[in-house]
Amino acid sequence: MSLFITFEGGEGCGKSTQAKALYRKLCQQGIPVVLTHEPGGTTLGNEIRKLLKRKQESSISPQAELLLFAASRVQLVAEVICPALEEGKVVICDRFAHSTLVYQGYGRGLDLTTVEMVNNLAVQNLNPDTVIFLDISPEQGLARKRAPKDRFELEDLSFHRRVREGYLKAAVADPNRWLVIDATLPKREIAKIVWGEISQLLSNLAL
Repeated sequence: MSLFITFEGGEGCGKSTQAKALYRKLCQQGIPVVLTHEPGGTTLGNEIRKLLKRKQESSISPQAELLLFAASRVQLVAEVICPALEEGKVVICDRFAHSTLVYQGYGRGLDLTTVEMVNNLAVQNLNPDTVIFLDISPEQGLARKRAPKDRFELEDLSFHRRVREGYLKAAVADPNRWLVIDATLPKREIAKIVWGEISQLLSNLAL
């Protein structure tokens, strides 16, 4: 019954809220499930998260940023995700490799081939069964965020527009894996759409 689900989206899209809602729903159904997030989810990952998120006097180069995310991901895959999947659990991850592709690739302007190579090294051929992408314009998403803002939320609007463009391109390139949802819909309606998709996947696995 193992199933790997990732939630993706720009700032303020509500993916963390929906990941938690799906986790609660699966728990209610008696389905073994693990909820985790990126960057973080492990002792090492949580330390890296602090470095990546907080505002700093000295900047982090895009290349260093890419490798820090990869280091956090390697540990999360080895310590949390793979063991849970091997035990037949559903794993929900709030952000995964696609975040690096769009934030460091499209957003920061790093070579996409290089980003994909680093991603592949970090995930060791592990790909989500489904990617739930909550799509919202950067203007609307950032307006939802409250202070204090982290390093990424403080980026200019053009950065966030490139991130959204990257997500949309990734979704078009792999339509069978990606579920694109309008993030401006009411929370309950989004949760209903998500559950409809996941319950169908679980039914197919049970056949």
